[in-house]
Amino acid sequence: MWYPENVTTRIPHCTLPEYPAEIPAARLAAHVQLALPIECRVAILGLPDDTGVRLNGGRPGAREGPRAFREALARYGVAQPQGFAWPRVFDAGDVEPAPGHTEAALLETHRRVGEAAGALLDLGLFPIAIGGGHDLTLPFVRSVAARHESLAGIYFDAHLDVREGIGSGMPFRRLVEECGVGPLLVAGFNPLVNAREHVTWFIENGGEIADDDWADHLDLEDAESRGPSLLAPLAGASNLFASFDMDCLDAAYAPGVSALNPAGVDVRAAARAVFIVASDPRLRCLDFMELCPAHDEQGRTARVAAHLFLHALMGLRLGPLMQRESD
Repeated sequence: MWYPENVTTRIPHCTLPEYPAEIPAARLAAHVQLALPIECRVAILGLPDDTGVRLNGGRPGAREGPRAFREALARYGVAQPQGFAWPRVFDAGDVEPAPGHTEAALLETHRRVGEAAGALLDLGLFPIAIGGGHDLTLPFVRSVAARHESLAGIYFDAHLDVREGIGSGMPFRRLVEECGVGPLLVAGFNPLVNAREHVTWFIENGGEIADDDWADHLDLEDAESRGPSLLAPLAGASNLFASFDMDCLDAAYAPGVSALNPAGVDVRAAARAVFIVASDPRLRCLDFMELCPAHDEQGRTARVAAHLFLHALMGLRLGPLMQRESD
């Protein structure tokens, strides 16, 4: 990994990404572009902030999520897999959060995230954000909604995250009320950790909760359309966003999250779902949020995040990226 002197594409508010000093050439991470997005199709954007988690009383530490993700990616994922080639990836670095852990600081960080995401979109790159508190999905997707009409979304989360107050539980209510995003579909929902008023608001505003057995049917997806049953509630949408909160995964696989899930999704099902969603040509952005290394064990959750990211890359090359080539 190296940077040509004075020759870099700097994204607003971003610091340069940091990877381990030595990465074997056989790893995909060794070929991620850090200076210029030449021939790149996908961009990584780190969102190292957990102020929203703190404001909602969650376990702090997700601010280290992007760092742990890059370390895991440096050790997982071959550069030349059998049967296909990865799309070229540009790492834009980490959005520098505003100092402090106040609501005002959070909103300033959101402004910075929005500008950084917009810059990547202006470069024609498909953005994948790594967080960080789930509230950061709000400014990230808001930038996409400003450029794509009729934006609907699917998110994988144990929580609905439709709280009125400012914090990590706010993003999807704000996207609906302030940006006109919808409908929304949530998979991985846990009724034991969602208040009645939040469920009522979600349903009254057009949201749909995936059936409890949604993960059991992913192997039956049609090979050509890649996911009709999972994404059926969003069939009428012209554009999609997707957000994956790592706490939708079972704690047995993902202990390093902001809120432990004792009865979550297994990694195989999650990876299939991410691939299905990423291969939909309507997808405009994707994020992986709430990776919390402070509570991880031997980097297990970070490696799962890298595993899901690679499944996303596999899907993107069959869906959104292929569509751009044909346009």
